[in-house]
Amino acid sequence: MEDVIARSGNKLHRLSPIIGAVILIAIAALALWVSQWASAQEVQVAALAVTCALSGVALIWLTLDLYQSGRNRRMLARLAEFTETEPGFCFICDDSGELRHANAAARSRFQPAKGEALSQLLRDVFASSEGILYRLWQKSLTNGFAMEDVTSHSEGFRIYVKRFSREAVLWRLESEAQRSAGTMRSDLALMSLGRNGAVLYMNAAARSLVGGRAKRLEDVFVDLPLRSGGVHHLSNADGEQRVLVQSTDIGAGRIELVLSPIAAEAEPEDSVGTFDGLPVPLLKVSPDGAILRANPEARRMLDLGSTTAPGQLAEHMEGLGRAIKDWLQEAADGRGLHRSEFLRLTRADREVFVQVTLNRVTEDGEKRLVAVLNDATELKTLEAQFVQSQKMQAIGQLAGGVAHDFNNLLTAISGHCDLLLLRHDQGDPDYGDLVQINQNANRAAALVGQLLAFSRKQTMQPEVLDLRDTLSDLAHLLNRLVGEKVRLTLRHDPALPPVRGDRRQLEQVMMNLVVNARDAMPEGGEILVETERRLLREPLKRDRAVVAPGTYVSVRVIDEGVGIPADKLQKVFEPFFTTKRTGEGTGLGLSTVYGIVKQTGGFIFVDSVVGQGTCFTLMLPAHDVVAEKALPAAVKDESRLPQKGSGVVLLVEDEAPVRAFAARALRLRGYTVIEAETAEDALRTLDDDKLAVDIFVTDVVMPGMDGPTWVRKARESRPDTRVVFVSGYAEDAFGEGSEAIPNSVFLPKPFSLSELTETVHEQLN
Repeated sequence: MEDVIARSGNKLHRLSPIIGAVILIAIAALALWVSQWASAQEVQVAALAVTCALSGVALIWLTLDLYQSGRNRRMLARLAEFTETEPGFCFICDDSGELRHANAAARSRFQPAKGEALSQLLRDVFASSEGILYRLWQKSLTNGFAMEDVTSHSEGFRIYVKRFSREAVLWRLESEAQRSAGTMRSDLALMSLGRNGAVLYMNAAARSLVGGRAKRLEDVFVDLPLRSGGVHHLSNADGEQRVLVQSTDIGAGRIELVLSPIAAEAEPEDSVGTFDGLPVPLLKVSPDGAILRANPEARRMLDLGSTTAPGQLAEHMEGLGRAIKDWLQEAADGRGLHRSEFLRLTRADREVFVQVTLNRVTEDGEKRLVAVLNDATELKTLEAQFVQSQKMQAIGQLAGGVAHDFNNLLTAISGHCDLLLLRHDQGDPDYGDLVQINQNANRAAALVGQLLAFSRKQTMQPEVLDLRDTLSDLAHLLNRLVGEKVRLTLRHDPALPPVRGDRRQLEQVMMNLVVNARDAMPEGGEILVETERRLLREPLKRDRAVVAPGTYVSVRVIDEGVGIPADKLQKVFEPFFTTKRTGEGTGLGLSTVYGIVKQTGGFIFVDSVVGQGTCFTLMLPAHDVVAEKALPAAVKDESRLPQKGSGVVLLVEDEAPVRAFAARALRLRGYTVIEAETAEDALRTLDDDKLAVDIFVTDVVMPGMDGPTWVRKARESRPDTRVVFVSGYAEDAFGEGSEAIPNSVFLPKPFSLSELTETVHEQLN
């Protein structure tokens, strides 16, 4: 419909001069008729004057229209002649898209008919030819021309449109094959760039100028970033070549560069020309900090215009740790020269660090300083990342060690509390106090578990999970957590693969993320939990992580909250870092999430825009379920364990309170307990061949010989003895890749009296 209206409007525009002239002549004829029949002489004279004036205007209008029509015909003829031998497909249309002329290449490829709509002609090439042509035509109305690279069904085309008049709009289509064959203008050096500076195309002139085919922009220019209309230096076999660079955005994330070589000029002998011509940011500074001169490279780095006064050095740099004037005065006095200092530029658009080196010169008897600037942003970023990595590793080791010691203390506290509870019934006045001690010890154990999760040393009970079922089971609890103001929405991929992880820990991850999302929306809103199957064919590089190719389950938690500022975004996973007020959070939530996700073998990323919301993305590796023959489910024996057991237990524990509790607990259940403080003591005890030992209960990490090592030595003479390992660390404290010890189980600290005795009983029976 729009096409029809445009054509009708164009035809009306072509007919409007003729219609106007006809109307004027008709009015003139009416005035002539009035002059013949009017009785008054004044009326006759006026009517004749109107007739002559209108006839003259109509004649001039028709003459101008004939002249304009002839001019348009001559323009069309010249365009047709100019494009006839072009290798690209050229079409001359009017504003409505109606075809007026096609060159030889276009006639051979498309067999167009005069008057046919160009959009109809190109429907076999582009899936939406009307939309593409309309978009480019609208852009040409603003800029006079437009250019865009468009991918069709089978090949890519570069479309160029130039509007000369309503009657003459030139459309030129050039395929990628024609471009690669060098059919474009050979006298211009042309380059086409993709995202991140990748060089997609270079014509023969550009390859000759550079000296070969380049893959990235960094391989061509030595003074990035590029400025359109600026002079830059490119590197070739002959050294460096100055070129004028013109850039054009051609759509689809691509940029076309036109490189025009500039003839080498003789180096001016004056120092001012040399100062401005060097491709290094240079500042000339007085000892009091005033910038006397800045070369173009320095102006670009400091974000100064060509006419802006530079001002004081302290206005553009900070972070020295002392007054910049004192630093400059020392350099002017000859102290600290050639020693670089790292400073931060006070630019509003982005963060830039510079390495500044000062040198002293004398001009007209006065001391001056020349400052050489070097962009050190990438270096400082890498330094910050390294420091952050080292800090996180140190905190992880500290958290693991603290958690191990706390687990020993909590085992002793809760264990002796269990022993006291055995001697008190519910009617005893002390029973309530003992229960409070026991409950708070369990709460402390949960907090220690968070520290272990951050240090990735938490004990896991992995199983194959369908996250859709896990989240559905958790939805009721999550809805209660978010409250009435917040709406929780779950959206699942129907083809979601399973993952392998600890259900309890993954539920903890989701609760932490949802609660944080709720707290970020005090006025309410929506939290979206979305699962998706993602297949990575190439490594995904994000932040400081590299996600290997493979199949993953992506879980995104998206809120509409206040967002996280950029300076705090990289700190959210640090333990005890929180933006909440005192008493509202411990700062361990996201650090726990980080540890659990890493221990599961996954990745976590965060994106946030202040005022718009935050998105946490989990990437968990998909689990390949191997088809196995269904085995009958083991029926768990629900019968209560006997109150009394029998057997000899060799208990090895370096912590005296833990050893005392464990020994008393086992003796209360009827076991004979032999205590040893170290692994060496245990081996000396076992030197007596007449001593019968049914089971070893040993700590994993001890001074001197560790638990697995002494058990393997003891097993050489007592191969059938069963083992219970206990530790405040996770089960991987045995050491990655170490050989598994048969007939052994692992019991994490802190454990209760019943957990210890039940584990020993199950091992012996």
